[in-house]
Amino acid sequence: MKPVLIVRTGRAPDAIRARHGDFAHWFRLGAQLPPQRLLVVDVEAGEALPRPDAVAGALITGSAAMVTERADWSERAAEWIRRAMDAELPMFGVCFGHQLMAHALGGRVDYLPGGREIGTQAIELLAAAEGDPLASALPKSFRAHTTHEQSVLEAPPSAVVLARSERDPHHWLRYGPHAVSTQFHPEFSADVMRAYIRRKHADMQREGSDPQRSYREVAATPVARGLLQHFARRHGLSHGGRHR
Repeated sequence: MKPVLIVRTGRAPDAIRARHGDFAHWFRLGAQLPPQRLLVVDVEAGEALPRPDAVAGALITGSAAMVTERADWSERAAEWIRRAMDAELPMFGVCFGHQLMAHALGGRVDYLPGGREIGTQAIELLAAAEGDPLASALPKSFRAHTTHEQSVLEAPPSAVVLARSERDPHHWLRYGPHAVSTQFHPEFSADVMRAYIRRKHADMQREGSDPQRSYREVAATPVARGLLQHFARRHGLSHGGRHR
């Protein structure tokens, strides 16, 4: 049985990690995968990624790094994403992983105009979502947790934009039958979202937003929280691997 790869592009801040765990743990819970199914590769620390055909699928995490920094490890991961697309590997990127996939496949990433987007946001499905295998069964609007400064400003030419928020027009992209990415965080719980708002309290005040209001407005996100599990089931990642 091939493992499910978690491409670890960063780690949660120490205080959040101590209380809530780290990215790989959140993704495992979200996708409902047993620990023995996972292969976690820390690309930020220089660990080498396996061949795409050696894994059943890949989940690409968030990071405090910026895609625009063009770090060597980040660019190597982008090249791997291109090879994985050629191999039709199921992939789901989140936040930095979303931006990295878009960058790797011809999109443009930079700072989101107007500053960071943080807190529980309304995500609106677009017309293209109506026939999408993951998005078509969802309500037209649902809540999701966000925390990011950079975003996908231009989607890759071949990508389909499935959803947006009020400020970010590219919150959910599909790149083909097996590959998607979201700027929002389906792996976050409400407690994790609150922890990030507490951590960014001073930054939010300095930028002119209201951290107390954002904290109060944190809410459950059951639709977004189900996406990793639905993706894993659809691509056979939680049923003994992918069948061709």
